[in-house]
Amino acid sequence: MSPVLIGAFVGALFGAGLLLVVLRLPFLRKPTMDERISPYLRDLGVPDVFVGVVDSRSPFAAILRLFGPSLRSAAQRLERILGGANSIRRRLLRAGLERTVEEFRIEQLLWGTLAFGAGLVVSVVVLTFGAGDPIGMLMFCAIFGVVGVLGRDTYLTAQVQRRERRLLAELPTVAELLALSVAAGEGPAAALDRVTKSCRGELADELKRVLAETRAGETLVRALDALADRTGLLALSRFADGLAVALERGTPLADVLRAQAGDIREAGRRELIESGARREVAMMVPVIFLVLPVTIAFAFYPGAVGIRLIAG
Repeated sequence: MSPVLIGAFVGALFGAGLLLVVLRLPFLRKPTMDERISPYLRDLGVPDVFVGVVDSRSPFAAILRLFGPSLRSAAQRLERILGGANSIRRRLLRAGLERTVEEFRIEQLLWGTLAFGAGLVVSVVVLTFGAGDPIGMLMFCAIFGVVGVLGRDTYLTAQVQRRERRLLAELPTVAELLALSVAAGEGPAAALDRVTKSCRGELADELKRVLAETRAGETLVRALDALADRTGLLALSRFADGLAVALERGTPLADVLRAQAGDIREAGRRELIESGARREVAMMVPVIFLVLPVTIAFAFYPGAVGIRLIAG
């Protein structure tokens, strides 16, 4: 690689960094509305998106607070570019993450920055050995950054799926425990309280939230409806709706809960059978493309060698 290209690449990086520094100078940057009114609303307290991320005594806390305004501004720009705030907010609720959309966008920026840094390290190594060109390596780093930003969104979807699987696995046991408590003579709220104290898991945490809402003045039916809307699972929605209908109409609650547990177990059994059928088809791929060609080669190779020897 020629020294001219190396110098141009380093100069472009230095110029871009210098431009960013100049643009962030206070007398060149127009203050936003939040910055202008924040001194008059200081008593209300603006929630810090970095609370709980690092310890206040950690050296990274100063770095995060130093770049916090820049990260918030970049997160707002990313939100305007990507959009989908309602979808992200709904998936954050379904994943059980107590975060805002702004915090999630900041996480996406951090993931993209780390991915860009990894691509930059690879590019420097490649350019050191004289392979590739700076423009192509810069595009490579940009692609890495975009993949990092989108990777956080994909990971959020995976978090939602894992939590939903845990909720479905815990639901039959919780329903049967509730049926036992109600059959023993306890009321619905007392049965929920007993189950949440004796169980650990995602569904127990959701039921604790339902109890907290009822203690705050919400009716149990509305709290169960909020649980169904928050989780988004069909089985859990049917469970919450059946429990709410039983409370409203006076249906025997223990029988309803036992029927709900049986239906959920049957649905899980059907899902297991369907998953096994899909895996059976997937297992045919290595058999056809790996085992079968090797078997054919072992079967025909001695015959081919024998024919060749006879012909020779």
